[in-house]
Amino acid sequence: MNIPLTFRQVEILLAVADTGSTAAASRVLNTSQPSVSHAIARCEEVFGQKLFVRIPGRGMELTPFGQHKAAQLRELEKQARWVLSGGEGTPEFLNLGVFSTLGPRYAPQLVRRFTEIRPDAEVRIREGDLQTLFDWLSEGRIDLALIYDFGIPSDFAITPLAPAEPYALLPHGHRLARQSGVSAEDLAQEPIILMNLPHSRGYFLLLLQNARFPVRVAHETGSIEMLRSMVANGFGAGLLATDLPDGICYDGNPIVRVPLTGHPPLHQIALAHRGAALKRPVIQAFTAFAKSFFAPPD
Repeated sequence: MNIPLTFRQVEILLAVADTGSTAAASRVLNTSQPSVSHAIARCEEVFGQKLFVRIPGRGMELTPFGQHKAAQLRELEKQARWVLSGGEGTPEFLNLGVFSTLGPRYAPQLVRRFTEIRPDAEVRIREGDLQTLFDWLSEGRIDLALIYDFGIPSDFAITPLAPAEPYALLPHGHRLARQSGVSAEDLAQEPIILMNLPHSRGYFLLLLQNARFPVRVAHETGSIEMLRSMVANGFGAGLLATDLPDGICYDGNPIVRVPLTGHPPLHQIALAHRGAALKRPVIQAFTAFAKSFFAPPD
């Protein structure tokens, strides 16, 4: 059977998907722009549908069909590069997406320890918010995503790793900071500082929904350390689920972590992936290692 596309044409298609334009893809691949346009036209001819739409001011974007095909072609490209480079004994690549609030806490140590026992593997870390990671998974730009298990589309498979228990953050000396636990009712009487990342904001507001007092959102931020520092300087109370200890913020001010009472809804730290991804041995190995990494000590 004749293969209707060359690997070069597949490489060009993925470069346009990554860069968002034929001109940028031609620069990345050191080829002419007409060659890029011809390759895209050939791919669309083979598949019988449009892969890209041109949006003014935003460049070339994948159609839903294009997203599906690009994800399949990325898997094909990874397998081809592995086979053509010699297969056994050559590095296996894994693209790991990490949720920006979880990444600094877990990803570097997780990847370092995995590559210590699997020196044949190369793991590349890409950081983003939840929605960005979902998009990257759909497009095949990453193989796995280290995330919280809320708001996950139904077409992704999930491997739970560890519970994520939400808690309150308070400045040192606050009237609630000396308590063994703080209720949603108590927190709702304080100005609240929220993480405003996609899906995260709604989750933290959900923790306060049963309080008799209306929630007063004083500030919002996409940075954990900004939230911690604002709390430490008295701007309000914060809510987090990333397991960080009490301590000193970047500016030297202390901050206090207090558990939430009343059985707040819990979520899991998890690995998300598309079903086909687990066919690759390196992804199976990394998933098994992550489960042991997050397992509670005996």
